[in-house]
Amino acid sequence: MTTTVLVVEDETKLRELLRSYFEREGMVVLSTASGSEAIDLAQRGRPDLVILDLGLPDVPGEDVAQDLRRFMDVPILMLTAKASESDRIRGLELGADDYMTKPFSPRELVLRAQAILRRGRDASPRGERSSFGNGTLIIDEARREVLLDNHPVDLTPTEWNLLIALTTTPGRVYSRFELINRTRGYEFEGYERTIDSHVKNLRRKIEANPSSPRIIETVLGAGYRLGLSRDV
Repeated sequence: MTTTVLVVEDETKLRELLRSYFEREGMVVLSTASGSEAIDLAQRGRPDLVILDLGLPDVPGEDVAQDLRRFMDVPILMLTAKASESDRIRGLELGADDYMTKPFSPRELVLRAQAILRRGRDASPRGERSSFGNGTLIIDEARREVLLDNHPVDLTPTEWNLLIALTTTPGRVYSRFELINRTRGYEFEGYERTIDSHVKNLRRKIEANPSSPRIIETVLGAGYRLGLSRDV
């Protein structure tokens, strides 16, 4: 099955360079310099991955990411000239699966994109349906669905992988190092804050009170664990 990538980048030379790199890998590339057009392309083309520049001329990339998240859970790799940690964390909190600062190596970007796509395939269904906390949380891996109190929850690929990792052994403490490798497949600078951002996003979706979480618990100085037991 052919992989489709949407490249949203206002620098023409960079946009075409990325197109050539992805097409060399056998992928179909949709591209635009416009944030508003990116939404339309995503709705019509249903890409498997979005490469999104935050410094777009018409609509801020952050707004594009938020709009994308309203109707699809496509992985997003953000590009920006902003290199500060706060900017990187802000991008991740908007739902990005990865983040690269300019200038960057196009080859590295393609490798990171392939890693994101591979994680999505590796997290493919095993045909299991698991229940936790007397039915509070249900994960149907065959359908790639999460139910919270019988209500469906939409997760990004990274959030899904994070939840699957934590539910593998309920009560076990997973370090940030373990989780970054389970959800992203490689280590990079700032990984601890990155996992914290994804946990924060996940808690917003599955915790009744994200500021006092009961499903994903923080273990100070150690990492995170699932606070619900597996139902028999």
